[in-house]
Amino acid sequence: MTRTVQRLIDCDVHNAVPSDTALSPYLSARWRRHLELVGSRTYSPFTKGYAYPKAAKFASRHDAWPLSGALPGSDLEFMREQLLDAYPIDYAVLNCLYRAAEQRNDLYGAALARAVNEWQVEHWLERDPRLRASITVPFESPALAAAEIDRAAAHPGFVQVLLFPRTRQPLGRRHYWPIYEAAGRAGLPVGIHAASTTPGPITPAGWPSYYIEDHTALSVAFQAQVISLIMEGVFDRFPELRVVLLEGGFAWIPSMRWRLDALYARLHEEVPDLEHPPSYYLRHRIRSTTQPMEEPEHPADLVPLLQEIGEDVLMFSTDYPHWDFDNPHRAFQTAVPPDLRTRIMNDNAREYYRFTP
Repeated sequence: MTRTVQRLIDCDVHNAVPSDTALSPYLSARWRRHLELVGSRTYSPFTKGYAYPKAAKFASRHDAWPLSGALPGSDLEFMREQLLDAYPIDYAVLNCLYRAAEQRNDLYGAALARAVNEWQVEHWLERDPRLRASITVPFESPALAAAEIDRAAAHPGFVQVLLFPRTRQPLGRRHYWPIYEAAGRAGLPVGIHAASTTPGPITPAGWPSYYIEDHTALSVAFQAQVISLIMEGVFDRFPELRVVLLEGGFAWIPSMRWRLDALYARLHEEVPDLEHPPSYYLRHRIRSTTQPMEEPEHPADLVPLLQEIGEDVLMFSTDYPHWDFDNPHRAFQTAVPPDLRTRIMNDNAREYYRFTP
């Protein structure tokens, strides 16, 4: 009997700008000079990159460093060898976490965002038909971000707009609405990917002692943003808006949905303009990637959780080349019905991103 190969869509792959100077060809003379003489000044406390875990430099797998010594995720040929050709991947969505959105000089941040997007087109999208990418935007300057969405979305390789969950204000606030309007014009979802841009503590209760605290608490930032987007009425105001939660976990979705609906039943007078209960937006307007996987002790318990979340909500991701990479050959193998696994590994992303076969 011939074994059917499960085709994959990987919704979270990280390509890396190899160095700041790699963006110079895509910057105007003014901003090239700024890069050379001033450089990056960000709101993030991690001025030289993410500080930990030390055991996984650049948060990457030990084997993800190309022999050339280039950064993990910066070498397309090496990515082909380790990911694109190693698994039956139809599409891989690139999420470049370069720090354009963290710049204190918002015009420089906008110039960097444009440079990153043009670099992605030349070095990635035009070199492998399996690749798609997120548009990097200076999202703390929404008018500039909207202009970049309008410009970059003309290239068919861009399939979403990239934001981070630790922002200076909750993402539902009016401040960010120009981004959602522009994403709607472009017909693109907004992806919110785990990262930090703020100068304040990266947990709601202050600075943690350990990386494991920060890594676990990432899901709290995502929950806060989802609640903000729903309660501020963003989904009603922008009916074309679709949101993808990238690397934020997913096991918390049912409990938050239940809690929000219960509170909405009692406190709906505070938000009388919502057209639906909160659970509607979580079910119909928001999708989530699978990595990091939250697996119960008993594998059979995973299926009821997936069904409670919604069989069309989860979309597979590996998080390549990061240390907590999820191997596609091992994901959702135990107890998950084949039709549900196919939805998670391929069909859900194909429908949500509107990929062609």
